[in-house]
Amino acid sequence: MEAERGPERGGPGPAPEDGARALAEFAALHGPALRASGVPERYWGRLLHKLEHEVFDAGEMFGIMQVEEVEEGAAGEAQRKQPSPGGELCYKVIVTRESGLQAADPNSIFLIDHAWTCRVEHARLQLQQVPGLLHRMANLMGIEFHGELPSAEAVALVLEEMWKFNQTYQLAHGTAEERVPVWYVMDEFGARIQHADEPSFAAAPFFYAPQQVAYTLLWPLRDLDTGEEVTRDFAYGEADPLIRKCRLLPWAPADMLDLSSSTPEPPAEYYQTILKENKEKLPLPVSPAAYPHDHIFKVHTDVQQVLSHLTHPRFAFTSSEADADILYHFSHFKDYRRLSQERPHVLVNQFPCENLLTVKDCLASVARRAGGPEGPPWLPRTFNLHTELPQFVSYFQQRERQGEDNHWICKPWNLARSLDTHITKSLHSIVRHRESTPKVVSKYIESPVLFLREDVGNVKFDIRYIVLLRSVTPLQVFVYDVFWLRFSNRYTMTSSFLSLRSSTQSFPGVVSRLRSSGPSLSFSKLCVPSLPRWACVTTLHPGLCTPLT
Repeated sequence: MEAERGPERGGPGPAPEDGARALAEFAALHGPALRASGVPERYWGRLLHKLEHEVFDAGEMFGIMQVEEVEEGAAGEAQRKQPSPGGELCYKVIVTRESGLQAADPNSIFLIDHAWTCRVEHARLQLQQVPGLLHRMANLMGIEFHGELPSAEAVALVLEEMWKFNQTYQLAHGTAEERVPVWYVMDEFGARIQHADEPSFAAAPFFYAPQQVAYTLLWPLRDLDTGEEVTRDFAYGEADPLIRKCRLLPWAPADMLDLSSSTPEPPAEYYQTILKENKEKLPLPVSPAAYPHDHIFKVHTDVQQVLSHLTHPRFAFTSSEADADILYHFSHFKDYRRLSQERPHVLVNQFPCENLLTVKDCLASVARRAGGPEGPPWLPRTFNLHTELPQFVSYFQQRERQGEDNHWICKPWNLARSLDTHITKSLHSIVRHRESTPKVVSKYIESPVLFLREDVGNVKFDIRYIVLLRSVTPLQVFVYDVFWLRFSNRYTMTSSFLSLRSSTQSFPGVVSRLRSSGPSLSFSKLCVPSLPRWACVTTLHPGLCTPLT
């Protein structure tokens, strides 16, 4: 099993100078990640050895013990309330070495292998197609599974139960797709380690670059005697008691109905913090410049679409940023103050603090100025999982008690193209997604207006307008009189179908998005607002629309 010592490859150990050089290179490459995870430096040397030689020696130090269930009385109630992955069967990991374990021992760090690693959108397919995976996960999670072929019921149970076992990490580099969070389940040894508010061990994911392999590192926080339990904190790093209670919901159910679900707009200090984090410097007041009607504007840009399509004779491109009248840049400006001081008349394609409208969590909070604590009617109820988790849990439980639809769409604050976006009615899934990247969760529109495509059926669609904000004070907005309709290429699943799926789902064909590569999931059609047959989408009638001709 994974907890046993693996073979140590190679001959005699390296010379001291070679070992020191290897450790220095290891620290240079992995030191920042190890420090961020809190791994003491006294373990780094043995950790490198175990990584290089794939040493899994936890079996020499620990054992897995099945705990008898307490059936009656207060003790039984306490037992049932323990946050224990694995359903009815309760396991514990204990120290079995007679001499115990010393935290000061440089060898007291252990590798835990991962039994299953996936991205959420691939989980169902992997359980259905990877031989033996469903059976192993069902056994690990304490789910009864009979037969050889994966059943829909068994798959659904694993997809729901896995949020008690999932851990997550994401790569720091690569494309947006490659940096989508990865979720993993530790092997049968790691998965048996139970929760404690005052844990005896710490654990953290670790990606070993030379082998391109991820492990979980386990190390003690104190000395342990023989028979003492190995525990870790499932809500590690969270000091707020209410947030801890929410984060532990997958293992310790709690009624939070009495908590207010109201989410008023945050105070001004909240936005000041965002401004500081973004390192933006606000501009000084400037007066708009007056240009003659025949003035030719010099444009400096790094946006290929502008270079390819800006052909009006009033504009000319320049390679000199200092000579430009217009700066049209892809990257964000930060120092608006310096720009306003040194070049007060230059035009830029951005506004200070525009992320208050372009980033999802800020848009949801600012929109409450128009609609109060619950937001405006044009925006589904939205919660910031980082700052409003207790309010969301209360609101979710209120809807659940009232028998209302409880499908939610969970989205990263600042990603597009449906990356890391999931539709679910699992409270455990949403709570755990908070641990990956900053996210908002919005009530999913379970009965949307659909468009009838004769070749596909009823599909979702969206409308893309190009809007130019020229000025805030006074407000000047220009709207391009041509817009784009975008339609899904896949039949839209109804709410009754969704109700059968209790686990997290990702629907790239349901949420209409244009992709830059891969199979086409949507198509667009250029339209003008005078098309009479498009008028059906502007009415209050919730029925289906007729295709454009």
